[in-house]
Amino acid sequence: MAGKGSRGSKKERPPATFLECVCRALREAGVDYAIVGGHAVALHGAVRGTLDVDVAVRWTRDAVARAEAALLGLGLVSRIPVTAQDVFDNRDEYMRERDLIAWNFYHPSKPMNEVDLLTAYDLTDKHVDTVAFPSGPVQVLSKRDLVAMKRQSGRTQDLEDVAALEKLG
Repeated sequence: MAGKGSRGSKKERPPATFLECVCRALREAGVDYAIVGGHAVALHGAVRGTLDVDVAVRWTRDAVARAEAALLGLGLVSRIPVTAQDVFDNRDEYMRERDLIAWNFYHPSKPMNEVDLLTAYDLTDKHVDTVAFPSGPVQVLSKRDLVAMKRQSGRTQDLEDVAALEKLG
């Protein structure tokens, strides 16, 4: 009879975070991805609060379709009525005419579970770091590429993130 503290008892792993669930789904779908937003800033060691998960992929038709399938598999739905094929085929027009820099997915019964799949950023030729989590590896954009991406956006929050990341050395 196994009791508290007995040999052979296993520590119960806490439930995976939403970030871990997203990363596991992308990994299992074979998507080459990186976390790029506030979570990436925090994973590099800067204090940064955020709820949504920002993801970049290598911008190929297959990667976008696999990412969509992975997110739908988590019960997330697209905030706008488009498919991966639509977003891939019309990317430039959507960015220019609709200011669609990210394709948003959310969970209908858990509205704080949101993912932004960046349409305005291609992971090709970027460097990715791996961070170990209990549920498996999480891919995060390298600090150098993250700083460059955020500096290029010019948004106030992104420039604050750059300053915080640069303070880390």
